[in-house]
Parts: sequence; C-alpha cells; structure tokens
Amino acid sequence: MNFLKNVLASAIGTFLAFAIVVVVLIVMIFGAIASGSSGNKVAEVKENSVLHIKLDKPIVERAGEENVKFNPATFQSTSSIGLNHFINDLQRAKNDDKIKGIFLEVESAAAMPSTLSDMRRALLDFKSSGKWIIAYSENYSQSGYYLASAADELFMYPTGTFDWRGLASELMFFKGMLDKLEIEAQVIRGPNNKFKSAVEPFMYDKMSDANRQQISTYIGDIWNIMVQDISASRGVAAEKLQSMADSLSTRSNQNVIENGLISGLAYRDEVMKNIKTRLGTPDAADKEVKMVSLSKYHEPKDTKEGDKVAVVYAVGDIMSGEGDDETIGSDRIAKALKDAREDKDVKAIVLRVNSPGGSALASDVIWRETELIKASGKPFIVSMGDVAASGGYYIACSANKIYANANTITGSIGVFGVIPNMQKFFNNKIGLTFDTYKTNAHADMISVTKPLDEFEMKAMQDMISDIYDDFTLKVAQGRGKTQAEIDSIGQGRVWSGEDAKQIGLVDEIGNLEDAVKAAATLAGLSDYATKDFPKMVDPFEAFIKELTGEQEEAVAKTILGEHFRFYKEIKRMENMKGPQARLPYLLEIK
Repeated sequence: MNFLKNVLASAIGTFLAFAIVVVVLIVMIFGAIASGSSGNKVAEVKENSVLHIKLDKPIVERAGEENVKFNPATFQSTSSIGLNHFINDLQRAKNDDKIKGIFLEVESAAAMPSTLSDMRRALLDFKSSGKWIIAYSENYSQSGYYLASAADELFMYPTGTFDWRGLASELMFFKGMLDKLEIEAQVIRGPNNKFKSAVEPFMYDKMSDANRQQISTYIGDIWNIMVQDISASRGVAAEKLQSMADSLSTRSNQNVIENGLISGLAYRDEVMKNIKTRLGTPDAADKEVKMVSLSKYHEPKDTKEGDKVAVVYAVGDIMSGEGDDETIGSDRIAKALKDAREDKDVKAIVLRVNSPGGSALASDVIWRETELIKASGKPFIVSMGDVAASGGYYIACSANKIYANANTITGSIGVFGVIPNMQKFFNNKIGLTFDTYKTNAHADMISVTKPLDEFEMKAMQDMISDIYDDFTLKVAQGRGKTQAEIDSIGQGRVWSGEDAKQIGLVDEIGNLEDAVKAAATLAGLSDYATKDFPKMVDPFEAFIKELTGEQEEAVAKTILGEHFRFYKEIKRMENMKGPQARLPYLLEIK
C-alpha cells in the first residue's frame, strides 16, 4: 500500500513539476513577445530631436513589423535591422521637421556589400535635405567605416582601432579530408562549366585558375566601389586610400586623422557636446540630447486602398517545399507570385532576389510563375540584392527589366551534381560491406556505397548537360540573346552587377526603390503603394516550431559562434537534392 502511495505521490509530483515548467515557459515566451513588441511601438518625436542609429544587430533583407525572433537554445529574444525598414525610416526622417540630424554609431556592419551600398545611399539621401549626420565608434571595421564615411563628421574613441586593409575571399577545401577518409566525390558539371566552382572544394586543395580569375574580378570591383565612394565623401584620393591599405598605415590613429579619414578622436560625451552645438543648445550641459532610436522611430507601412506595386521577396537558398523567411521554398514563392498576379489591385510586380541559388527543379517551378506574370500583361521587374546568382538568376531572367547594384554578385549560369562514393570508406575505415539484389542493370545507380560505372556517369552527364542547355535557353529567351551568347558568358561564371550590365545580364544599376519606380512607370501609375509578398512567418510560431524539434541549428549557432558558417555550409550540402544551380561556394568577403 505504501508502495502505491509513493508511486502515486511521485507521479503527481512529476506532473506538477512539469506543469510548473510549462507555465513558466509560457510566461517567459509571452514576456519576450511583449518586450519585443513594445520595442516596435512608434515613439513620440519631440522638437529638435536626433535620430539615433546604432548598428549593433544583423542586417537582413526584410524585417516584419514584429521584428523579434527567439533562440530556443538560450530562451532569449533577438532582433535584426531590416534593410526595408532602414531605407523607409530614413526617407521619413528626411522629411520630418522634428528630426534635425542623425547620430550614427557603427563599429561593424553585419551585411554584404550591396546591402551596405543601399544603406549608404539612404544616408546620403537623408543629407540631401540639408540635415547632418555625426558618426561615432570605438573601433571602425571596413564595413562600418564605409557606412560612416557618408557622415558630415566622423569621430573615434581616442584609443580605438581603425581597420583598413582591403578585401579577401577565403574558400574552404575538403579534398584532403575526403582523401584521408577514402571518399570520392563524383562530380558532374554542365558542358565547359569551368567557372562553376561549387564543386572545386571536393576536387582540389586550392582555387583553379578560372575560379581565381572570376574572384579577382568581382572582388576587385567591390573594393573599387568602396574606395571610390569613400574618396568622394571624404575628399581623399583613391590612390591614397589604396596606399594606406597596402601599408597598413591606419594602425596609427594620427595617420588616420592627418589623411582625412576621420574628423578626430573624441570621447562619447565630447561627441554629445558637438551634437548639442549643432542643435543650438551648446550650454544645456545638464540636459540630454533628445534622441529617438531607429526601432522606436519605425512606423508601420500604410495599407491604404488603391493601386499597388507588389514586391515579392525571394531570400535565401532555393529548395523545393514551403521554405521560410530565410530560404526560398518553391511552393511558397510560386504561390506569392501567383497571388500577386491574381490580385486586382496589383498593377505591377517586382521580384526582389537575394539568393545564391539551389535546386534547379525548384528554380524552374518559380521561373514558370514569372512567365505567367509576363503573359498576364502585368509589368515584371527584378531587383537584385547582395546575390542573385545561378538559381537566383534563373528565377530573374524572364523579367521585363533587371536592376542590380554595381556590387551585386550575379550570373553563375551553370549546373552541377555531386554523388559521393563512400565504398572504400565503408570497407576500409569502418569494416562495412554491402550486397545488393536488383531487377535491372542500373537500379542501384544513385548509391553512396559504390562508384558510378562508365555508362552511369555518361547518363548523369547527359542529364546535367540537358539542364544546362535548358537554363541557357531560358536566359537567352528572357534576355533577347542567342543561346550561344549566353553560353559564352555563362559556364558558371560569377559577375559583379557592373560587369553584368556591360554584358547584358542586367539592364540598369539601381536598388529596390529604383525597380519599384520603374515597375510603376511601366504600369502607368503615379499614385500607388507597395504591397509585400509573401506574408512573413509569425515569430511565435517559428519559435514553437524550433522548440518542438527544429532547435538543432539554434543550438549549433550558440555553441559555434562565428564558426557557425561552416556548420551551415555542411548542412547546405546535406540538403542538396538533385542537380544544383548554385553559387560556386560559401562566399565570405572580409
């Protein structure tokens, strides 16, 4: 009897403990939501205020109105800065009489070159109203300084550091590791796709000549754009900027000041005095500068009735299925394009592409919807973000007009497939052997336990060649060129936006705002609003989804920190299904 009582008591105790944990968890979640949501309330802007922009969060292509995410590994809420919000909010501040200037705090801007260019352009546009920008940082990274150089005055903490040394792109190669494990990567590329270097990490231990050529070209373009923009804003000769990078002379803060890269060294309180002087209140030592943060200043988009230009966001790797806000699921994006096409208020459609590509099949599913838009008669414009390469270009090629920034990474028109042969690894390393019964000669062709024979390799090569042929044909039809012309600039080669314009893969150099205006003009619209597709994933639903079984990535990110990019690359390889139209490699510019 006592035994049963003890069991019952233990069961009840366990249940109550579990219930308490659940209640506490729910309270934590809703508390985080309340905290995150309250951060999105529009602040009352007082007269003679300063917009405070602190770039201490990741910068993403698109942020929702409830811009908060939850990490199931730490149970903490996180947020980011949406490029869409940044540009719209600065446009509003430009015309807001209560906002007199911007205080920009930036040490490092977590964004790729094209996004940085768009942000810098927004800052310069703000200044065109006659208002001022003061930038300050304890340390300046190259990306942070690129943004800050748009300011009227730049200050750095007296003992801070200034990083200026040029750009580098570092690639990781797996060939040596695979050799040690006795794993053979059976690589199939499209005809003459010598620039399609996504497969090179499996084949070589360093860059091929073709890959080094394409990297040097577009990395050089990106660096030159940075140098020219900074030169124009700071009045420092481009040659001098190049020389300082080569000599690492910015390790001396005095050199940084003497060469005009910054206005001076200052403590934060001294910068505040400078701002008070600009506001006409230099003697108000006992009063704080009236500042409003960018997140508090953000105002939800007006949902007024009338004609619309749809903006369909396609961000991330391309794959079959639903996807989410950080991956392009063919079902989700195809539906978003279809919804925009069938929306009677939508008179033109802009596809915003920020993608290195992915599944060739999924890319084709999305491409089909773009063809249906053109057939409907609605103007169809593409705006390329940081990357619109391979499959990212595939889904863009049918547009009436394509816009890209000069430092957008695009092209990479090519296809590849990789089938690992792990027979020797299984046999020699861990002692596993396999035996197979098959009804037909090649029923076991796609298997990691045996190599492809000569006939099977040819069959795979023929399939990849057919996909490449179809890819180049669709690009040729979309761009009004011959297939031979597209093949000559294809072959997997990556181009900068500037070079892509010269060879006809891009029509205009411009950002999303330019693309929207072009779409409106083609549709004959003078009074219109934009409508975003697809609907963003609810942050609470995303958190619950991760908490109930998809938390692996969040935990890995917490543990690995900056090395998380390597984990993501390995996971990306695991998710590759079927032939791939994908950017050549994990791209890191530093």
